[in-house]
Parts: sequence; structure tokens; C-alpha cells
Amino acid sequence: MFAVYACQANAQNPLSSLITGERPDPSVPPGWVRVKMSAASLNSQDLGTLRGWGGLYGRPQVFPMILGCDGVGTLDDGTKVVIYPIIGDPDWRGLEIHDPNRRVLGERDQGTFADYIAVPQRNAVPLPEGISLISASVLGAAWLTAYRMLFTKSGLRSGQTMLVQGASGGVSTALIQLGRAAGMQVWVAGRTQEKLTLAKQIGAHRTFLSGETLPRRVDAAFDTVGAATWKHSTHSVRSGGTIVVCGAATGDQPGADLVHVFVEEINVRGVFAGTIDDLNDLMAFVVSAGIKPQVGHVLPMERAGEGFIALLEGRSLGKIVLTLNGLC
Repeated sequence: MFAVYACQANAQNPLSSLITGERPDPSVPPGWVRVKMSAASLNSQDLGTLRGWGGLYGRPQVFPMILGCDGVGTLDDGTKVVIYPIIGDPDWRGLEIHDPNRRVLGERDQGTFADYIAVPQRNAVPLPEGISLISASVLGAAWLTAYRMLFTKSGLRSGQTMLVQGASGGVSTALIQLGRAAGMQVWVAGRTQEKLTLAKQIGAHRTFLSGETLPRRVDAAFDTVGAATWKHSTHSVRSGGTIVVCGAATGDQPGADLVHVFVEEINVRGVFAGTIDDLNDLMAFVVSAGIKPQVGHVLPMERAGEGFIALLEGRSLGKIVLTLNGLC
């Protein structure tokens, strides 16, 4: 079958390890299902795999590895499904995202950038009516993370003010669209006017250049950037407010600014993806609110390299989607 995969790790030149070509069809163990993929989206994890950064807890990376952790496709019986990216211990009784043995598709199990994928049956979540295949392809990772950040961890209520650090990435654009639909006052900080213009177009009420002093402090800040924006986030949140963090693209050791955090009683909440229940709630909200997720590039999977270059260079204005099996 056709697939996009990493042949080895290369920290200095990750795209040199990106291969498009043939891979064996997946085997389907008992309790798993085969999904014929229609579309999948790029995530920072895919670049991390190419660099050899490994998966959760620094576990050794497996190569060759088909990339991709989210997407949409069809079961053998014709059911359209969204891929839930976290595979865990079937005997674990807590939340999937707290399972110490959890792993993400594309880490130790072959990923979604292929004609076919095999996943546990519970990871193939039925797609509701009212969401296109392109829109559905971005929901399982970035949008799921954004949904949990906003609705489970932030404590925000309609009418309160949120700051999104970053204006054009997958999680950031999801937070903007979800926050606007939920009735929040959405403020966005970004590096360029082009990215801030996009933020305005998809729902931001106000925009600011990165690091710019805000006219007042916000109720919650959402940070996917890490070291470059952490101080701005901590000093932009009101006393008793919340910072929700899900990434560290510019570094994970920003300097905690602990005195400010405890004097102002700032809550810091971490998010790693979301649960299957979160995914179902997200899809229901997208349908009821009429949200069309922001997609910056749609490319046939044979041109995956172009999408990876855009992701690596930070040129994506929203999610980057790769299509296959005839989906335009």
C-alpha cells in the first residue's frame, strides 16, 4: 500500500528521512479494525518522529514508521470514522490520557498517512452527519487538544476573555474558532500581521504582536509555544486566572517565574490530547455551532513533502491536510 513514513531519525535534517512509497498492508489483530483512510493532518509529532525525538517518556522510536496520528476514513462495512490517536492498556480503568502505558499512533503503531491503518475498535469513532471529511481529518489531535484545554481545563465561562499565544497553528486556530463559538472574548498574540489577519478572519476579537502589553489582563491564557511566550502568558493573566499549556515548541524550560505565579495565585494546567468522550463532545459542538475548522493546505498524500516543508517553516495558516484514495 502507499504510505508516507520515516525511514530513520535525523535531528539536523528531518525531511531527509521522509519517504513516500510502498509499505506492507497492516495486520489486523483480534479486537482491531481496518480503516481505509481518506485524509489525515500533519502535527508537530510527525516532525518529532523524523527528528528521532521518540514518543512519550522518551521511549525508543521504531523505524520504519508510517507517520500521522489523526485522520478520517471508512471501515470495511462502510462506516465513516474519525481516528482517535491514543492507544492504551485495555484493562486501564481511568482516563485514556492518564494511562501510564498509553502511546500515540505513529510512535510504536503505524500511523495514518497510508491507504490503510489498523486500530483498536474503540479508536475508530463514528463520524456524525454534518462534518466534511476534510474537516473531520483535523479533529483527532490538534482540535481535540484545544477542546480539552478550553472546555475541561480553563474554567472559562461565556463572556470572559482568553488569550491565545500563536495565531496560525493547528491548536491555536482551533482555540480561536472554539472560543468564539462558545461566546468568549478571544484575544490572540502572533508574530506577523499576516497571521494576525487570519486570526481576525476566523474569530479573534482583538490581536496583538507577540509580547505586546495587553490593555488589561485576561481570565485565561492558552500557550502552545513554550519558552518564547511563557513570561508574556504569566504576566497577561489576572490574579487567580489560569494558564493552560499543551506544548513547548520553543523550549520546555522557560523559567517558571514562581514568585509571580504564587503571589498572583495563577493556576497552571497541563493538557495532553483528550479522551474519546472529549472527541465525541467536540464533534457534537462542531456540528451544533456550524464550525468549519481552518485548513491552510490540502495536498494529495503523494505531495506530503510540500506539507512538511510548510509545517517546518511555520508557513501553515491552519491545519495541513493530506488526502488519498480519491478524496480531493
